Amino acid sequence: MEERTQAYLRGRFGDYYRRADITPPPDANEREWGYIPWTSGPGTTMVRHKSLLDLGDIESFLERERPRHVYFSAGRYEAPSAGSMSEKNWRSSDLVFDLDADHLPSVTLGEDSYAEMLAKCKDALRRLLDFLEDDFGFDDLTIAFSGGRGYHVHVRDPGIQELESDARREIVDYVRGIGMEFDAVIDAEAVGGDVGRKSPAHNEYLPTDGGWGRRIHERLLAEFEEIRAMEEAAAVERLQEYDGVGEKKARAAWTIAQDRFVEIERGNLSAHPVVKNFAERIASSVVGEDDAPIDEPVTTDTNRLIRLPGTLHGGSGLAVRRIDRDALDDFDPLVDAVPETFVGHEISVEVTEGGAVELLGDSFTLSEGEHSVPEHVGVFLMARGRAEKGPE
Repeated sequence: MEERTQAYLRGRFGDYYRRADITPPPDANEREWGYIPWTSGPGTTMVRHKSLLDLGDIESFLERERPRHVYFSAGRYEAPSAGSMSEKNWRSSDLVFDLDADHLPSVTLGEDSYAEMLAKCKDALRRLLDFLEDDFGFDDLTIAFSGGRGYHVHVRDPGIQELESDARREIVDYVRGIGMEFDAVIDAEAVGGDVGRKSPAHNEYLPTDGGWGRRIHERLLAEFEEIRAMEEAAAVERLQEYDGVGEKKARAAWTIAQDRFVEIERGNLSAHPVVKNFAERIASSVVGEDDAPIDEPVTTDTNRLIRLPGTLHGGSGLAVRRIDRDALDDFDPLVDAVPETFVGHEISVEVTEGGAVELLGDSFTLSEGEHSVPEHVGVFLMARGRAEKGPE
């Protein structure tokens, strides 16, 4: 990035921060703070191990320094500005989740557009929130668009604050479905007065009200609903697409779908051996498709630095935007995270990497060379390393 481009972006970031209303996280004075300045040398260097006593009022600091990136720690410390983690004396930490579109199995790098990547990441965010709210019952959640390629979720429920890394690893394993065993999600219901799964008579059920069992049951029920609506010949052909399912087993599954569908709705795996067999086959695909593909080290690290909502992402020029839970469905990062400071002006840029840009509902396809573009497009291109500031 040329010095003229850096100077322009730093100046316009400063204009943004003079108008921005930044809300620090709870217990801000107990957290470590860090930032990356606009530097002219190669690479980037983070300034960290700072406390609010070092930086001063956060809004004044942002106006004065106009940083490229701004971070605060998930952890709270007795001495947040100490130079080593051991000297900080850790007290507690938020539970932080990071979803990055670049790491999603559903994203095809080089083929998916930026907008498509972010849409797929939002789908993964919904799955993560389903785990956090329904399975764990967390209430104190802060959701934020990262300003770059994904989303962050900060959990601040009191019960998780003092969890060590190993306990956080267990939460990671659960939302990723790591080590999930099918038999472990099944409930047993005694028959004829016997008690427990080890009794001579019991029925096995998939839970329908929560957890991985509920997710497997939803997929199993959807499959049998489709089978139920099909003619037998077509259903048998469809069911034989499953590995290890022959014609006899397929016909038995179709018959169960017709005659005992209510048992499938109840999650009764004992209705027929073929029901449990299909549930087991479906379980592995459910884990692969319904897990939350989070950046695992972020969640297990009690000292992790995470972006401050309200600040700008120096790699995109977009805002790290906090999102109300009820507004998530309507949130469009390529509209709602575009800073108003950069809207309504035209600037000149020298495009060095051509291609498409989608922002504020408009699509631009730019070739290499000099262009006059809306400033929010130019800032995005320059921050992404796809353009330099042109002459005015």
